[in-house]
Amino acid sequence: MKKHILSFAAILICAASLLCLMSCEKVDAKGLWEEATYLSDTTLGDGAKTVSIDIEAEEQKITITLKTDKATLGEAMYEHGLINDPSFFNVLNGITADWNADQAYWAFYSGEDYMTVGVAETSISGGEHYRFVYTK
Repeated sequence: MKKHILSFAAILICAASLLCLMSCEKVDAKGLWEEATYLSDTTLGDGAKTVSIDIEAEEQKITITLKTDKATLGEAMYEHGLINDPSFFNVLNGITADWNADQAYWAFYSGEDYMTVGVAETSISGGEHYRFVYTK
């Protein structure tokens, strides 16, 4: 009897693990995403403030959740290696948007609203949600 209960518990744990893996958003590592650092939803850091960012490129999207003590979004993203410069960046999550090559850039949104300031000027207090969309 005890053996059957343990077998059933093991099956339930496997099923729950499979469901968790299936619920994570994951993108195909092709096109722009070939150079991406993260290909699925990820949480980074352990600070007091939590900020989430969606990264959208080529019809694919992941969400990165940052836990940080930094004052600005740029500092928090740079702290976790998501951008190449906390003031003005062209590489996000390993994906380069090169204006000089093909007029590509990272459009920055808060919800559906286009941001009129950059990440270096965007203060964070926790709970914010931003979007970065690879745009040509």
